[in-house]
Amino acid sequence: MILSPPLAAAASLGTPAGKLFGATVAISAARHVNAPATSTGSASGAILLAGIASVLICLFLSPKFIELLRNREFGQNIREEGPQGHQAKAGTPTMGGIIIFTAIAVPYLLLSKLDWLSLSVFGVAIACALLGFADDYTKIVKRRSLGLRARTKLLFTVAISVALWWVATHKAGVSSTIELRPFDVSIDLGPLFPVFIYLVVAGTTTAVNFTDGLDGLAAGCTVITLFAYIGITFVSGQHSLALLASCLAGACIGFLWYNSFPASIFMGDTGALGLGGAIAGLAIMTDTEILLILIGGIFVIEVLSVVIQVFSFQMFRKRVFLMAPIHHHFELKAWSETKIILRFWIVAAAFGAIGFVVYQQAIKG
Repeated sequence: MILSPPLAAAASLGTPAGKLFGATVAISAARHVNAPATSTGSASGAILLAGIASVLICLFLSPKFIELLRNREFGQNIREEGPQGHQAKAGTPTMGGIIIFTAIAVPYLLLSKLDWLSLSVFGVAIACALLGFADDYTKIVKRRSLGLRARTKLLFTVAISVALWWVATHKAGVSSTIELRPFDVSIDLGPLFPVFIYLVVAGTTTAVNFTDGLDGLAAGCTVITLFAYIGITFVSGQHSLALLASCLAGACIGFLWYNSFPASIFMGDTGALGLGGAIAGLAIMTDTEILLILIGGIFVIEVLSVVIQVFSFQMFRKRVFLMAPIHHHFELKAWSETKIILRFWIVAAAFGAIGFVVYQQAIKG
């Protein structure tokens, strides 16, 4: 692609804005060059480029965004019942999910063919992110510590799930049959399929939200889960989904630069619910809803720790863990925050790798 002299000069600037402009021009050029191609080679190139672009956009835009949040005093409120060491994090800018989804949207909309498979996942991710933004806004600006009412969240999650079901079945060609890999068993849910989609969306968004309790924990675990989905969608030929998953992973990697311990910004419910919605959408579009229990095993552990804690206390007035979710249990056992995060990432990587291998063996069989 040939640039006019003024544009070439702007793209060559060493400033973040100039670099970002240059990256955006490169993405646009790549889209026009590679649009007709459908080979594996061109698809892998676009997928890689999309991920890199998301990383760069997040890296370049985050400093100004963090400064904006600080100036507007959009800081995190820390629960009094949480670990006492977290009180020092009060006031850290939150709602970083806004910058995450900006970094996702730009390369996805420029590079993707925008088919119904990827659009449905992108749509549910944005819808869940907007729900999370409303929750963050209510907590921070409206000074309502609990955020949106539980009934409001439930109604919006149901609406998002129904919309995803309609698009998936009427536009994207997704059937109401779920696959039990690696047992080669299929179950047709029929009219119960919308209920099943709701459980997947609600469960995944809640799980990612629970995991978002330490600096970089949720973002890192999400990246690992998304790497598994990049592999799954690529080997199954769903390249538009692979490109979107690459954008999601890239944005999370760029966000980790500022979210790693000690965090300069938190993703908030905007990021946690949005990323949870994206993972749920990918699972539904790839028929891996059941396999997601293994691929996203670290998120399942976090949710189960809360369920076990609540059940044990309600039934026996005893706590199984010092605090739930389980990452707080290890905090109270005097594990350092970085040790917990790294070990959880290792566990997440093991789950993701095993899940990918199970999927690959199932489709080969």
